[in-house]
Amino acid sequence: MGKDKLRRFAEIETFSNVLQLDEGKPYQGKWAADFFKNNNPVVLELACGKGEYTVNLAQMFPEKNFIGIDYKGNRIWRGAKTALEEGVPNVAFVRMQIENLEDYFAPGEVDEIWITFPDPQPQLSREKKRLTSPRFLVKYRSLLKPGGFVNLKTDNDGLHAYTAEKIAELNLPLHVRTEDLYHSEFANEVLSIKTYYEKKYLQHNKNINYLKFSF
Repeated sequence: MGKDKLRRFAEIETFSNVLQLDEGKPYQGKWAADFFKNNNPVVLELACGKGEYTVNLAQMFPEKNFIGIDYKGNRIWRGAKTALEEGVPNVAFVRMQIENLEDYFAPGEVDEIWITFPDPQPQLSREKKRLTSPRFLVKYRSLLKPGGFVNLKTDNDGLHAYTAEKIAELNLPLHVRTEDLYHSEFANEVLSIKTYYEKKYLQHNKNINYLKFSF
């Protein structure tokens, strides 16, 4: 492991807005009250990477609590450090495996979920690892409050099509679908937040897909 990664892993141990592995489990069902010390809605960003979306959403919506989730502490470090430096109090990051969501959040505790540029896991043998595969959708259904939304933003046309297919198979309400977000009517301030990876895709004129659905 490089020196930078070692330094970042050591540094996030001191961050008040980062919980690693089992440290987040005691907050199950109590994130708003016990961690954020309020009664505001809880919003998750899954596979948050460097946390750009998490931090930007928190700045836009101070009346909500945002939690970025990723297993790679080296990535989480960037978003967590930015939130601390800029004094954004309604942000937390949890280092954990996304498949264990139900160990960290109680049924009906989450108001909204964002999935921004996840690994599309294109191989058929890895379908179950796609964050919009049926096994993950079951988890989201459990954790979301009635009427809560799932947002998927991706450059991968295959993942977009796969997710739309699963939404149709499960007869879920589909509220927004576009295969070219920035040339659509839906490109508002929230959806125009750009992550590190999205900026790279756009430099190559890659279209950005977006889906919004509920259960």
